[in-house]
Amino acid sequence: MTVHFIGAGPGAPDLLTLRGRDRIAGSPVCLYAGSLVPQALLDHCPPGARIVNTAPLSLDAIIAEIAAADAAGQDVARLHSGDLSIWSAMGEQLRRLRALDIPFTITPGVPAFAAAAAALEAELTLPGLTQSVVLTRTPGRASTMPPAERLTTFATTGATLAIHLSIHALDRVVADLLPAYGPECPVAIVWRASWPDERIVRATLATIAAAAADGPERTALILVGPVLAADDFVESSLYAPGYDRRFRPPSATSPFSESKA
Repeated sequence: MTVHFIGAGPGAPDLLTLRGRDRIAGSPVCLYAGSLVPQALLDHCPPGARIVNTAPLSLDAIIAEIAAADAAGQDVARLHSGDLSIWSAMGEQLRRLRALDIPFTITPGVPAFAAAAAALEAELTLPGLTQSVVLTRTPGRASTMPPAERLTTFATTGATLAIHLSIHALDRVVADLLPAYGPECPVAIVWRASWPDERIVRATLATIAAAAADGPERTALILVGPVLAADDFVESSLYAPGYDRRFRPPSATSPFSESKA
């Protein structure tokens, strides 16, 4: 018996990985976060599978479901939205399973920030502008923020910020970022990235609050940074004629070519 933790992706059913699909299909028990995982993914469950929506369950109740499946020798597909490496509450479940000596696997999924960037047709790291993406959030009821992890601190880097779980605190986000990024810094909010009702609002730090005033107060990602509106960035050296790499022979203009010897 094995518990298969599966990143279910950002919302579109076809953004599930093949490995995730196969592990769902091979598990007679499926536990899924009902408020965020699309129902279409449950179509991959085998006939007669026990399917449990964990949204109303406590951690103890979830572990009890897994323990019952373990006793019956049944594999479990444990579905979480997006990717499991961030804000999934997987860590506390793994700690319980290790204590119970219940084996598990982890299958990554497409994260929400990647789906949002695709919707915006944006690369979040552009040469000469930024080469870093900060995945962060504001404090919430479920988790506080460590003292050193403040938006004002991250803003000093100039990196692209992907701010999760914070649409309800948009005014505070803007206030924290304005001093470092300035009022004209591009901002985009993507609600329910990759879902049929996906919605996008583009603005600046100075105008985003008004532009998003009628938007939902959950399931949104706030992206901030110059890369969101840049078209005058320098090209990288990766595909430049004189840039040599392992799978491309030295060019005539390269300092390593025979003609330069």
